[in-house]
Amino acid sequence: MKKLLLLLTIGLISLLQLNAQDFNKTPQGGEVQINRQLEPCLSDSQRDAFKLMISNNIAQLSREGKLQEINRQGEHPLFIWPITQAAGFNYGSNWALINYIDHDPAYPGSIEDYDCGDRSYDTASGYNHQGFDIISWPFTWQQMDRNQAINIAAADGQIIAKTDGSYDRNCGSSSDQWNAIALQHDDGSVSWYGHMKNGGLTSKNIGDSVSTGEFLGVVGSSGNSSQPHIHFEVYDSGNQLIDPSIGPCNNFNVDTWWLDQKPYLNAAVNAALTHTAPPDFGTCPNPETTNESDQFDLDDNVVFAIYLRDQMAGTSVNLKITRPDNSILVDWNYDLIDSYQVSHWYWINTVDMEGVWTWEATYQGGTTSHNFNVGALGTEDNNLTNTIIYPNPANEKLFIESEKTIVNVIIRDLLGRVVLQLNDSSVGINEIDLRSITKGMYFVSLTSDTNKTKTLKLIKK
Repeated sequence: MKKLLLLLTIGLISLLQLNAQDFNKTPQGGEVQINRQLEPCLSDSQRDAFKLMISNNIAQLSREGKLQEINRQGEHPLFIWPITQAAGFNYGSNWALINYIDHDPAYPGSIEDYDCGDRSYDTASGYNHQGFDIISWPFTWQQMDRNQAINIAAADGQIIAKTDGSYDRNCGSSSDQWNAIALQHDDGSVSWYGHMKNGGLTSKNIGDSVSTGEFLGVVGSSGNSSQPHIHFEVYDSGNQLIDPSIGPCNNFNVDTWWLDQKPYLNAAVNAALTHTAPPDFGTCPNPETTNESDQFDLDDNVVFAIYLRDQMAGTSVNLKITRPDNSILVDWNYDLIDSYQVSHWYWINTVDMEGVWTWEATYQGGTTSHNFNVGALGTEDNNLTNTIIYPNPANEKLFIESEKTIVNVIIRDLLGRVVLQLNDSSVGINEIDLRSITKGMYFVSLTSDTNKTKTLKLIKK
């Protein structure tokens, strides 16, 4: 009997090894070309008009006694990063920095950013780029269309300018003013947030206060813009341009204005996703055809994709696919040969077990994971009995009642896409905030600490 069990075990291990060996590790993909802006983010006339608007609004607020008190001898603000991901989305990160400020006054083609590199641009007309350009990544247009990438206040401030109503799907120069907000901070310094989505700005008005991290608007492509991105520009209390990042070639200011200054190259896996077919990045201003899916049938081809920012030559990314029974299908390192600002890589293979799989990528110390389901999204028990969710239909809160400790919750829409995922292996999950989910029908997949599962239908009202 022991020999039989040993043979079965060896056979199972051999089968798993064979599956791992059969996995096609040859990548496809590579650098993703960015539709680059080669003109000023604001023309001279647009910049003059925006500055005049700021000046007039400050004067009006002062006359009305609504201008917040300014301490021009006070400390300058320390900024948080001005772009983030809206609640309800699950990319590991959703942005990539494309341009820094150009410190070299010569032009054209004479570029020097704060770290003495050339991640910026200038023009033959004499414009040296004056802000940070941060695109949404991956799928810039899709993120704009579903309000995924948002601008947030980098520090507490008072709204002193707000422009909206301009077309927001530009692919280059435009005569329209950008959709933008300017904030004045306690020390009198001012930060600009430009190129936002038409109609996607905060409902707050000029004179209102905002707090650090508060929503300002959806990332868009209004004004002189070649794709959805934020242009972040900062002036000190004396109206002098500053560079928030300190480095050997920053001649504007002597210290950092970031609460936590990011590395010059900020390499990361922005997303690890699964698709039914390779994504099509399309052409500006058309949204990408992403072919994203988190739902597959047994023996389907799955496109396992990763989306990188600041890919660095000579580094490697660790990739791992885990089956529903926690066995590892494949675990390998993919060596990166070239340096790219944004890139994507994908592998096409089949899956051989029903249940929830995990696709995981680790790069430069950060890990991004993605769960997907193989097999029918049923509503039957799978050994997780006496478990219910209530109320159903639900509005803001959903509660779980179970004899087991629920450690993982995945909510999918009718297309199998993950709209919310929670993990808590310490105390378990018994309450879910549904406010980020739109009305409709969903499937709620529950997993216990003993790996028992159950999927239930949910109506969000």
